[in-house]
Amino acid sequence: MRFWSVLLLLLLAPWVGEYLLGNISIERLPLLPFLVPLYGCGALLVRELARRTGRGWPTIFLLATAYGVIEAGLVDQSLFNQTFEGLDQVGVTPVPWLGISAYNAAAFLIGHAVWSIGVPIALVELWFPSRREGPWLGAVGLSVTAVGYLLGCWLIFKELRDQENFLAAPHQLLVAAVTAVALITLGFLIPRRRLSPPADGRSWLPRPWVIGIVTFVTASVHAAVPESWLGFGIDVVTTSTAAVAVAWLARRPGWGDRQLLGLLAGALLTYAWLAFVLTSLYGPDDRLRWIGNGVFAVMAVLLLVVTRWVVARRELRPADAREGVSERRLAEHGR
Repeated sequence: MRFWSVLLLLLLAPWVGEYLLGNISIERLPLLPFLVPLYGCGALLVRELARRTGRGWPTIFLLATAYGVIEAGLVDQSLFNQTFEGLDQVGVTPVPWLGISAYNAAAFLIGHAVWSIGVPIALVELWFPSRREGPWLGAVGLSVTAVGYLLGCWLIFKELRDQENFLAAPHQLLVAAVTAVALITLGFLIPRRRLSPPADGRSWLPRPWVIGIVTFVTASVHAAVPESWLGFGIDVVTTSTAAVAVAWLARRPGWGDRQLLGLLAGALLTYAWLAFVLTSLYGPDDRLRWIGNGVFAVMAVLLLVVTRWVVARRELRPADAREGVSERRLAEHGR
């Protein structure tokens, strides 16, 4: 089981973060293994560091945001390269001393934290619930993952430095490094989670399909706000409000896998439609890229259908078996 969970996360992270989004065409699907060290090992490392220390999603998201800072600030340096891949990366929301676009910075960091890292981890943990809160790797596996991630960072850095002929200024690199270290430190300052007995009764929660629709709308607003200071402000308010709302709902009795699946559905389907927009902007005459967008969108829907089947099948198990699992988890936590 651990092998399959690790393999799926290694592959899902780059697929969601690059292919489903439409950044990379289906024509370049054979390059997926070369993105595994950066994206896959990065996601696996984030998950393992959080779970091995008994921490949950707040830590995962802080580490995932640090991952985004490292990738966009230190590795590919797209935060600072004003002509990265031939595009204007500063735009109309410049932060002069840092030489970045506030709008693009929010897009990069939220994109990495939520889609490249958070969504793949949550999906795989839904498929393997018995190992959801424990480590998947031993000491050797963790070391190999860390080395793989560092190798991925180096390969992407070297390739893009040669391709873009760009290196960020020392003060830019320093700010990115300090920010990443601060996020990682904050992630481990969060107290460890405490398992508590299941609450009697159920509190009010939105239906999973409502959660999915609201997530889809919120994520779509994040993706579609205009590139301006007004759009940046709307994005910050929208995503911050959504984060607080999800954190509040997730602590209420009755929150479970179906509600989490609603969140994942809204997020994945947002990337599915956004891919078509990106293709219309940057490759409107590329027929294969359009076909790839459609194929990947169908794959995302099938992924959600399979995950819903897995969750529903698990819910049909005898109640006493589920209670036994809960009692065992509490007993292990007590030890």
